[in-house]
Amino acid sequence: MNRILKYYLDQLIQFGDFTVIDADGNAHNWGDGTGTPVTVHFRTKAAERAVALNPSLKFGEVYMNGDANVVEGSIYDVLALVFQNAGNYATSRAWMRAIERVRYAARYIIQNNTLKRARSNVQRHYDLSGALYDLFLDEDRQYSCAYFERPDVTLEEAQLAKKRHIAAKLRFDREKLKTLDIGCGWGGMGLYLAGHLDADVIGVTLSDEQLTIAKQRAADAGLADKAEFRLQDYRDTKERFDRIVSVGMFEHVGIGYYDQFFSHCAKALKNDGVMLLHTIGRYDPPGNTNAFIQKYIFPGGYIPALSEVMAAAQRSGLIVNDVEILRIHYAETIKHWRERFRAHREEAKALYDERFCRMWEFYLAASESAFRWQDLVVFQLQFTKSLDTLPITRGYMQAEEDRLRRVEKTGASGMTSRIADIRDCEAAE
Repeated sequence: MNRILKYYLDQLIQFGDFTVIDADGNAHNWGDGTGTPVTVHFRTKAAERAVALNPSLKFGEVYMNGDANVVEGSIYDVLALVFQNAGNYATSRAWMRAIERVRYAARYIIQNNTLKRARSNVQRHYDLSGALYDLFLDEDRQYSCAYFERPDVTLEEAQLAKKRHIAAKLRFDREKLKTLDIGCGWGGMGLYLAGHLDADVIGVTLSDEQLTIAKQRAADAGLADKAEFRLQDYRDTKERFDRIVSVGMFEHVGIGYYDQFFSHCAKALKNDGVMLLHTIGRYDPPGNTNAFIQKYIFPGGYIPALSEVMAAAQRSGLIVNDVEILRIHYAETIKHWRERFRAHREEAKALYDERFCRMWEFYLAASESAFRWQDLVVFQLQFTKSLDTLPITRGYMQAEEDRLRRVEKTGASGMTSRIADIRDCEAAE
């Protein structure tokens, strides 16, 4: 067995039941024998050597390419055990620190998301076949963190709760509020706002596939006059808006473009407007995006620390009104995706191939593990341009969520009763 890899595993695996079968067929075991046994077989010495020298990138690659197989347990079981054992170990080895320092220094180059490059990056992931996403997403195709109000809810219920939670924070207090949805995906958030809150929505995406589906969904729902979807970079929007929402898009902006993002939002938001940003973040200081995810899944992507987001937002002149950190919610969301993908794996293989399926399995398993045992969370950040735009307590958010639950059951917008509810809430406050 590669000596560096053996030394690495000697230091890393302190608990669990982890076995590696090396390229010569010899079995090596680590841990205290507890938990689900997992066994990884390296088919070649080159695969062992690659993982030893750059594990954060190469383990995913050798698994994806079939040069390493999980012969006992699943790839999720393997990564769960590794992530739970890891702690801060991955940054304590000299060669790993060197690799991460180089990647950190180069992040402005890697994340140089110009208009042209941003579109190319989006197409790499979001212009995959819509049939693929149908295999594991909820019915509304929400490809971002759900909101689990209870542990026993379905994925569909949790994604609906996410949209309701965000809508309440945006505080639609009158009809026809002009709303920009930055990174609108397949249209679910925008259609919710148009359908239940009488918003006039403009949704922008850089994905041809998403645009086609979003426009068709708007037409099918009879909302084409209230929800317009465009193939457009947010930086090219010229209008001013009463509300701005962005869900799961900020991760693609790139660290060098944060000032531009918030500056554009501040310019586009009316003086009495409200903005809600929902993004993956890290609770640790600034760092690097996982090397495998960056190379194969989300090129140009970056997961920010809260300090990086806040600094750019403050420079734009936007006022931070509310900060909520969603912990574990994304781990639970991805668990649903991972299990659904596994149940439909053969269909995914028919769409693409075995290598793609192994890549996707590794992506979902690594992402869930990172949200469950490492430093990843989700930020929901609410901004205004004036201190007196919103009520001074948070009661209006819960009141609006309760009202929207009733509206969802009827399928109506209910904005007439909404205005009465606002007056009652403000009188109580």
